[in-house]
Amino acid sequence: MNTQKTRKLSRYLAALRSHLRRRHARRGRPTPGIGREFASAGLKALDLARMHEASLMALAATHDFGDSRNGLMKRAGNFFADALLPIMDQHRGTGASFQRLQQRAETLRLHAAALAEGNRQLNREVKRRKAGEAAVEKAKEHYRCLFLESEVMQKKLQRLTRQILSAQEDERREISRELHGEVVQTLVGINVQLATLGKAASLGIRGLKAKIDLTQRLVARSVNAVHQFARELRPAVLDDLGLIPALHASMKTMAARRNLKVRLTASAAVEALDAPLRTVLYRVAQEALTNVTRHARARHVDLTIVEVAGGIRLDVHDDGKGFAVQKTLSSRANRRLGLLGMRERVEMVGGTLTIESSPGRGTTVRAEVPFNPKEGA
Repeated sequence: MNTQKTRKLSRYLAALRSHLRRRHARRGRPTPGIGREFASAGLKALDLARMHEASLMALAATHDFGDSRNGLMKRAGNFFADALLPIMDQHRGTGASFQRLQQRAETLRLHAAALAEGNRQLNREVKRRKAGEAAVEKAKEHYRCLFLESEVMQKKLQRLTRQILSAQEDERREISRELHGEVVQTLVGINVQLATLGKAASLGIRGLKAKIDLTQRLVARSVNAVHQFARELRPAVLDDLGLIPALHASMKTMAARRNLKVRLTASAAVEALDAPLRTVLYRVAQEALTNVTRHARARHVDLTIVEVAGGIRLDVHDDGKGFAVQKTLSSRANRRLGLLGMRERVEMVGGTLTIESSPGRGTTVRAEVPFNPKEGA
C-alpha cells in the first residue's frame, strides 16, 4: 500500500473511531464529509469498502462488533453508507459494484463477529489456565509443607527412639546394680551362714540359735528387696486396693528414703475411674515424684487429686529449684524422657498434661483425664 492510500486509511480509521465513541450523539445519520473528501480525490467505492474492512479489523481488538446489543456494527455500517453516498453520486453506473460492496460488508460483519467470539473464548481459556496454574502451585506448596512436617516428625521419632533405648539401658543397669548389691549379696551371705551352721553344731544350742537368727534376717532383707523391686515395677496395691492407697504407699517409701515431706489430698471419686485411667494417673504421679527426688532439691511436695467438670485433675507441686520447661523439652541433649512419657500416657487416654516451672520457683505438674467411671460404679 502506497503512502497516499496509507494516509487515507488512517484518516478513515480515525473518523470511524471518533464516530463510534459518540455513544450519545443526536439521532440522524453522520455527516458525509469524509465521503465528499474521498470522492473529490477520485476514490472508488471498492477502495472505500476495503478501507472500511481494514478499519473494522483494526478496531475488533477494542470493540465487540459481534454483540448486537451494543449497536456498534450498525453504527459502523451507517458511517460506511454515508461516506459511500458522495462516491456513488459520482459513479451512478456502479450498481453492481455497490451490491458487491454490500455483500463484502456483510461478510466483513460476520468475520468481525467470529473474531470477537474467538477473542472471548481465548480470554476464557487464558483465565482457566491461570486458575489451573494457581491450583497446581497451591498443591505444590501444600505437599512441600507436608513433606517438611514429615521430616520433622521423622527426626522427632528417631530422637524419641534413641531416648527410649537409652532409658531402657539405664533402667536395666539400675536393676542389675540393685540386684547385685542387695539381693545377690544377701543370698551369698545366707549361703555362708548356712555353711557355718553345719560347722557350728558343736557350739551348743545358744550359738546355733544366734546363727539362725542372723540367717533369718538376711532372708527377710532379700525378701524386702525383691518386694521393693516388684512395687516399683507394678504395685499390687494399685490393682487390689485402688489408686489412693497405692499413692500413699509410694509416697511413704519415698519420703522415708529422701527425708521429704509429702502431703496427699484426694477425692474418693478417683476410684470410680477405670483401671487404665487410674494407672495413667499413678504413673504420672510416680514419675513426677521421681523427678522431684532426682532434680528438684525440694523439701515439700503437695499431691492433689480432685474431680473437675468432666474429668479428674492431678496436681503435683514442689518447692524445689524449678527449671526452664520449654528450653529443657526442646533441647537436643534433653534426657528427661519421663516428661515425654507422662505426656504420651495422658494424651493416649484423651487427657492433657501441662508443666509449669521456672528457676527458683518450684514446679507444678498437672494432668487432666476424662471421667470414665467403671461399669456398675
